Amino acid sequence: MIQFDKLEKEKEKFRNKFLLAKPFPHLIIDDFCDAGKLHQLVREMPDIHTKSRDYVFAANKFEKSKFSDLSALFNELYDDLTSEQFENFLCFISNEPVFIDKKFHGGGIHQGKKNSFLDMHLDFNYHPLNKNWYRNLNLLLYLNEDWKPDYGGQLQLEDLRSGEKVAIEVPFNRIVIQQTRNFTLHGYNKTNFPEGKSRTSVAAYAYTIHKHLIEKPRTTDWHVGDNDVFKKILARLYGPGVKLKNKLFGSATAKH
Repeated sequence: MIQFDKLEKEKEKFRNKFLLAKPFPHLIIDDFCDAGKLHQLVREMPDIHTKSRDYVFAANKFEKSKFSDLSALFNELYDDLTSEQFENFLCFISNEPVFIDKKFHGGGIHQGKKNSFLDMHLDFNYHPLNKNWYRNLNLLLYLNEDWKPDYGGQLQLEDLRSGEKVAIEVPFNRIVIQQTRNFTLHGYNKTNFPEGKSRTSVAAYAYTIHKHLIEKPRTTDWHVGDNDVFKKILARLYGPGVKLKNKLFGSATAKH
């Protein structure tokens, strides 16, 4: 399903674009998949009912990490995303030894329904179950047919060090590959999609194995505006609370 011939032909250009992008390394690729197959995959898309556990920091956001068994096309997309060929491409453009988490922990299908949003945040850095897997890249394949800028939901990127920002449109068959570090804020503002449409993507995460941990493990770190005092208080409590819950009851994200 992925157009590997295109990736191979333009890999030098893609590598330069990724490494030189602002506010931090990221890459936008349009027509990433065979369009006909991807349109049919959208026709086979189920309505997702498992709500995101991001609580007050996200609204109307639903997730399904296990998607390969939904149809033959979903399985084909899964196989391509987790293939050695795609792994080699990611290693080349990022200049990092990366691999896709084949269980799509926290990833898979993401649906943002009416008025959904996702506050700006830093992702967890080390995998909750595989403790030496360092989260290196986010990959977001957008499935928004006939998307218009007025619908909102643009991917917002911000460098926490400089404050430099960029907004990326999220049309059908576009993938965004972004670096994840302790300064790579991202999220999206409240959407205005028509009734019956959702901001839909397939999210995959690429990791690098660390022999020694280079950062203190963290959960999602939320960054909200100064005018929302309630959320700022919750953001400070979120990390310690999640760590305690996972220690006592395990990772709910992994169970989903």
